[in-house]
Amino acid sequence: MDQTTEMLASYACKLSYEDLGPKTVHQVKRTLIDTMGCAMGGYVSEPAKIARGMAASITSTAPARVLGTTDYTSPDIAGFANGVMVRYLDCNDSYFSPGGGHPSDMITAVLAMADPMVADGRTVITAIALAYEVFCRLSDEVVAGDLGWDQGMFGVIGAACGAGKVLGLDQAQMGHAISLAVAPSLPLGVTRSGELSMWKGCATAAATRSAVFAAMLAAEGMTGPNEPFDGKRGLWEQAVGKPVEIPAFPLGGSRSDDDPFRITQTIVKSYPSQIHTQSPIGLAIELRREVALSDIKSIHIDTYKSAASSAASEPEKWDPKTRETADHSIPFLVATALQEGAVVPGTFTPQGIADPTKRETLSKMTLVEDPEFTAKYPAQYNCRITITDRSGGVHTAHTAYSKGHNNNPLDDRELEGKFRNFSAGVLSDMQCDQVLDTIWTIDEATDMDDLFDALVV
Repeated sequence: MDQTTEMLASYACKLSYEDLGPKTVHQVKRTLIDTMGCAMGGYVSEPAKIARGMAASITSTAPARVLGTTDYTSPDIAGFANGVMVRYLDCNDSYFSPGGGHPSDMITAVLAMADPMVADGRTVITAIALAYEVFCRLSDEVVAGDLGWDQGMFGVIGAACGAGKVLGLDQAQMGHAISLAVAPSLPLGVTRSGELSMWKGCATAAATRSAVFAAMLAAEGMTGPNEPFDGKRGLWEQAVGKPVEIPAFPLGGSRSDDDPFRITQTIVKSYPSQIHTQSPIGLAIELRREVALSDIKSIHIDTYKSAASSAASEPEKWDPKTRETADHSIPFLVATALQEGAVVPGTFTPQGIADPTKRETLSKMTLVEDPEFTAKYPAQYNCRITITDRSGGVHTAHTAYSKGHNNNPLDDRELEGKFRNFSAGVLSDMQCDQVLDTIWTIDEATDMDDLFDALVV
C-alpha cells in the first residue's frame, strides 16, 4: 500500500467504540436523527421513487433494507436508494474546512451493510464516526470543488471505510476496499454547475453505492491498485496535480480538545437548501418583521466568496427552473423568505419557483463578495443583508453563524422537531416517537431491525 492508503486502513481497523467518548457518541445519535428525518422528508420525491423502483428489481443473498419499506435489495443498491432519499431535500448536515460537503450521505453505506451483517449499535456508531473522520480529514487538506471535482471524491472513501468496518475487514482488505473505491470514482463538478438536474441529489448516493460495492469486493478477496493515492497516475497526481500529505489520524486516547472527532464539527441545516444559503434565509426572515415586501426598493447582500460564487454567480441561480437549482439560489431563497417568512420542502413546487412576485423581488437584488467575510470563512459564515425601503429607510441584518452551526446549534429538542416536521407526511406521531427512542438508545441495540421497522411508511 502507499502511505495514504496504509494510514487510512490502519486507522479504520484500529478505531473502536471506546475511543469515541460520550460527546462523540451523542453527536452520532443526533446526526442519525437528522439524517433519518431528511430521508423521510425525501421519501416521496421523484428521484427516490426512481431509485426504489430500481432497488425492487434486485435480489440478493445478503439482503439489505430499503428505508421506509419492508423491501430488501442488494446492499449497494440499498445504499444508493437510501442515499437518494437522504440527500433530496438538501437539508442534511454539512462540513467545510474549507473543503467538504455532506458527510451524512455516507451513513446509508453503514446501514446498508449493518442490516445483512446484523451489526449492533456500537458497531454502527463507530463506523459512522469513522466515515466522518476519513471524509472530513481528507477534505481538510484538499478542496475537491476548487479542482473541478464533486464531493463524492472523498465521500466514496469514507463510506468504504464505514462499510468495511461493519464487514469486519482486516487491514489488508480495508486497504483494497479503499483502493477499489478510489480508482473508479472521480465524480465531475458539473453535477453542481448551471441548471441543476435530479443528479445533484443522487451523486453522493452513487458514491455510497460504489463504496459498498468496493467493501464487498475486498471482503471476497478482490485486490485494487497498491498506490491509489500516492502512486503514478494516482488520485493526488491525476485529480490534485501535486503530492498531498494527510496528517496522521489520532485515536481517542491521544486526542486533544482542539482536535475533536470531526462529526462534532459539522453544521446542521435549518432549511432545506444549500449550506451557503442558510444565513441569508435566516436574515431575510428576520428583516421581514421590519419591512413589508411591497415597501422594498432594493436588497443588497454581502457574503463570502464561496457563497457568492457557488450560489449566485451563474445566471441560472437568478432564474431557477428546477428544484435543484432553486435550493442552491441565494436570490430565490431570500425572495421566498421575504415573501413567505419560511423556506420549507413545499417551497419548491413548480408554481412556487415560477411565482411572479418572487421574480419581481429578484429584480431588486444585488449580491457581492465581501473580502473581509471571505477571510473569515470557513470559521465564520458571514452574511449581511441591507434593505432600502421606498421612503429611504435602511434595514440591516448580519450574522456570522446560521442557526444550526456548531457555534449556534440546534439543541436536542429542536433537532427532534426538525425530524418530526420532515417525517410528518409519511410517519405517524407514534412512529416518530419510536424512531427517536430507538436512535437515542441505539448504543444498546443488538441489530438495526427496530430502526428499520419504525421507519416503514
